[in-house]
Amino acid sequence: MDMDAEEQGQGSEPAPRVFVSYSRTDLLRARPVIDLLVQAGIDVWWDGLLAGGETYLPTTEAALEGADCVVVLWSAASVDSNWVRDEAQSGRDRRRLVPLSLDGTMPPLGFRQFQMIDLTHWNGKPGAPEADKVLQAVYGISGAPAPLPTALSPPTARGLRVSRRTLALGGAGIAGLAAIGVWRMGLLPGARGGRISMAVLPFANLSGDAEQRWFSDGLSNELRAVLARNPHLRVSAPTTSSALGEGGDDDFAAARKLGVANILRGSVQLADMVVRVSCEVIQVSDGLVRWADSFDRKMDDVFALQTEIARTVALSLVSEIAGDAEARDSLAQQEDVGGTTNLAAYEAYLRGHAFYDLSAGVETDRAALAQFDAAIAADPRYGAAHAMRATMLAAVANAMSGKDEIRRFYDDSIASAKRAIELAPDLARGHLALGYALANGRLDPKSALPHYEKARELAPGDADVQRSVAAFYAYGAKAQLGAEIIADVIELDPLNARAFRTAGYIAYLGRDFPQTISRMRQALDLNPKLASSQSMIGNALYLEGDPAGALKAYREEPVAIFALTGEAIALGRLGDRKAAEKAMAQLVADYGDATLYQQAQVRAQWGEQADALTLLERALAMNDPGMLLAPNDGLLDPLRGSPRFRKLLSSLTS
Repeated sequence: MDMDAEEQGQGSEPAPRVFVSYSRTDLLRARPVIDLLVQAGIDVWWDGLLAGGETYLPTTEAALEGADCVVVLWSAASVDSNWVRDEAQSGRDRRRLVPLSLDGTMPPLGFRQFQMIDLTHWNGKPGAPEADKVLQAVYGISGAPAPLPTALSPPTARGLRVSRRTLALGGAGIAGLAAIGVWRMGLLPGARGGRISMAVLPFANLSGDAEQRWFSDGLSNELRAVLARNPHLRVSAPTTSSALGEGGDDDFAAARKLGVANILRGSVQLADMVVRVSCEVIQVSDGLVRWADSFDRKMDDVFALQTEIARTVALSLVSEIAGDAEARDSLAQQEDVGGTTNLAAYEAYLRGHAFYDLSAGVETDRAALAQFDAAIAADPRYGAAHAMRATMLAAVANAMSGKDEIRRFYDDSIASAKRAIELAPDLARGHLALGYALANGRLDPKSALPHYEKARELAPGDADVQRSVAAFYAYGAKAQLGAEIIADVIELDPLNARAFRTAGYIAYLGRDFPQTISRMRQALDLNPKLASSQSMIGNALYLEGDPAGALKAYREEPVAIFALTGEAIALGRLGDRKAAEKAMAQLVADYGDATLYQQAQVRAQWGEQADALTLLERALAMNDPGMLLAPNDGLLDPLRGSPRFRKLLSSLTS
């Protein structure tokens, strides 16, 4: 069915004029890009439009100077073209440049400050994610109202017809007010148990500078955290939300798979200390835009902007299921906790969180720590920065082997977490950081428990917080509660490998070995290199009486400590004592006292109880966090009749 001009976004708004610059040797690869723009209703100029006999230079210059946007197709050929460089320079100087790469080639020096869209793996189809990114960037740079993504057709929902042009209006507050009325018409799906499900996708960075992605990602993460505090909203966790935004499926197909009824997405553009944020809430079932707006603010107003967006979205959503009065009351729970109004501190915090999200090892952990230190230097009362500093100090401590150094870092972590709580008593991350440092750094789960419970109470919608709480509960008498919490986490964050790994640990400590194997394999499906998952499968198979299957799993474990421990155990059971002792010797030689708990597991399974107990006593004296597993670890079962072992366990709970 044909749509009328207004529904196609071709009403009174003029189409953006786009100049496409490319090397003639890339014509075959350039044509899909040109066709994409033309099919979107954009006024495109490229040199194939030159009529026979037409003077090239004046015509090209006129088209270039009159363009709202200059799309440059970089490739191995075009980076050496003086024509392409000159045309790109015109777009750069007028802040109208959208760089694309046809083959992964980086732009030449002088043009790398702009974010590039890589089309290397684009299938040429208009509905692909790369195509939507191109259109979003073109409309963002040209300043014209963007249509909905090509993967989405504007629907007619229960008699309400919404045009693309109407949905693109923003900046005057009309869309926000209209959205509230739309919710009241009963068009909101996805209210499960009185809570509305939604995902906040990573915001697109249209700043022309890939180095600014930390800001767009950080803004969407902060919005997600604020919205998650509203008791009427069920907000998907960052891992799942990011997967929605970056996966092969379009946003809506992926959201349907996960059962998320609504998505909040947007874009961020930074220029001359001014930030432009455009965002929209879309109903997944039929693609209906429920709310859309755009905001231009000075960078020092970004804090108020963040609050304004979160409050408007929540009010629009919650008023449908709870009424206006309760919706407004619920906004109190969205207030910023432990935040800052210092721009430099906020920027450092977002950069630190970007390194934290990478979680690529001790290097990124230390980089994150440095940024959180910078945030605190800029604003010493920034509670959230103190909480994240405490978190990173503990992470760095876990990678160390020296007893004194580990203790010093954990002591610093505890001090930072206490400062975070002092500044912001209702900051869940502060309580979580303190609980973790007390449990893992001082082997004091009794003192850690109230902080985990407080974190659970303060952040019921934060999947990462709840995952950590569930893991802690699994160590002690609340294992069943931990299992219930992790089931909720997986529903909220179904694409997070760490959530499934935690579920596997909980199943292991609950002696449900088939479930351990199932959950760990689900984790590995999401992240084949996830640390300790293969070794836990090995433990479960071994305790089920399959040492050969366990050995195979241990040998696929990427973390050497766990792999060597498992090999020593399984080979011993299989009767190859020489190979078992070789694995044990390598474990001790390579990692020394950092593996006292693992050495005790091996000795226990070899039937050497006295040696195993001595190793555990040394591990306890060194505050080895592995000791938290001891009360429920099946590999230590040969020791459970020993008074020495019971004394060890009692010291963990006293």
